[in-house]
Amino acid sequence: MHDLNERELYQALQYSKSIDEENGRKILEHFQLDQTALAQTIFGVFPMVIGEQDKDMSHLFMDLCFDVICVFEKAFGALPSQSDMDVNWLEKQAVLLDTELQALMTDKHMDDKFRDKLQNRLIQREIEENPQPGLIKFMNAAIDDFASESPARVNTTRITQTMIYVVVRLFCSLYTHAVK
Repeated sequence: MHDLNERELYQALQYSKSIDEENGRKILEHFQLDQTALAQTIFGVFPMVIGEQDKDMSHLFMDLCFDVICVFEKAFGALPSQSDMDVNWLEKQAVLLDTELQALMTDKHMDDKFRDKLQNRLIQREIEENPQPGLIKFMNAAIDDFASESPARVNTTRITQTMIYVVVRLFCSLYTHAVK
């Protein structure tokens, strides 16, 4: 897998934006069938965490996740099926992220210093791994623009950007680790 250049990213985003409702529904249904556990995480768990702070931002997040699916399919081909993956792939990915994501959930009791340390560790890994930097930059700009429309959304910017980063990282891992 390679980092998308500007032209590839633009074409993939154009593809995503050109999809009509019927075809969009088909893409989501296919995703939910082929990657059930991942779909439940991306469209169930993550938006719920964001929605605890701002419902509108959780809806934007789901829209952006649809864009991620389309970008990866356009740029890298058909989504690998869950049956093509190591049985424990998503579980392994979840364990790696669980503690750091717990630090983002404000309703979870956690020592503030420990929470800050975990959040900083997640941010540091974001910087070091930096998967698909152009896509992440585009998604973060969309989140910033949306947040700027309402002061209530500003507090959810960091968590939404972190979650979209996690989604992109999961997709990179998904395409990289699919059993050939």
